[in-house]
Amino acid sequence: METYKREFIAFLEEAGVLKFGDFTAKSGRKIPYFINAGEIKTGARIARLGEFYAKAYLEKLGRRPSVLFGPAYKGIPLAVTAAAALAKEGLDLPFFFNRKEAKDHGEGGQLVGYVPRPGQEAVIIEDVITAGTAIRESMALFEKLEGVKVAAAFVMVDRKEKGQGEKSAIAEVEELFGFPVYSIADVYDILEYLAEDEKNAAHIARIKAYLSVNGAKA
Repeated sequence: METYKREFIAFLEEAGVLKFGDFTAKSGRKIPYFINAGEIKTGARIARLGEFYAKAYLEKLGRRPSVLFGPAYKGIPLAVTAAAALAKEGLDLPFFFNRKEAKDHGEGGQLVGYVPRPGQEAVIIEDVITAGTAIRESMALFEKLEGVKVAAAFVMVDRKEKGQGEKSAIAEVEELFGFPVYSIADVYDILEYLAEDEKNAAHIARIKAYLSVNGAKA
């Protein structure tokens, strides 16, 4: 495993973002582990997370200009910290996010921040991919932005689960919308990390059992 992936997973564990137990994902599935970006509650930790997103962005897209989009609610601070980290690397990108409900006073509307113009590219910054539900919701917003193309999406962790069919949620999203989805790490990286300490045997067994049913076939 690459060093940065080990550092990232260790960061998630130390920050309480990576949790084990019984949870219900947005897809409705009962899952044995959970990635909760909401547990990142300090300036130092959110800044560190932004550095990992920035590293992934620069590795996959180079210095390609785009507008970062953070889906409400958890995606909002993720897009902001990614933009700040990229600015420190000399790539100053605008960002925007959505409200869950459109505002009917003040400036109004559902979008906040820099709204991309026709011909510009956007990059979605999300926390995880389970069944691809959140990205599909984001794409419904982009359908209203004429001439704006989504170039890619970045997530913290790819859970490597089935989407609406047998393919992975990421593969389905890529096939449906025509842009790549990149992750800083995936569930198999987490399993490899956990295997380095025998005390994690029960967590590993539960995750593998879950993947045997809900893991993607491709």
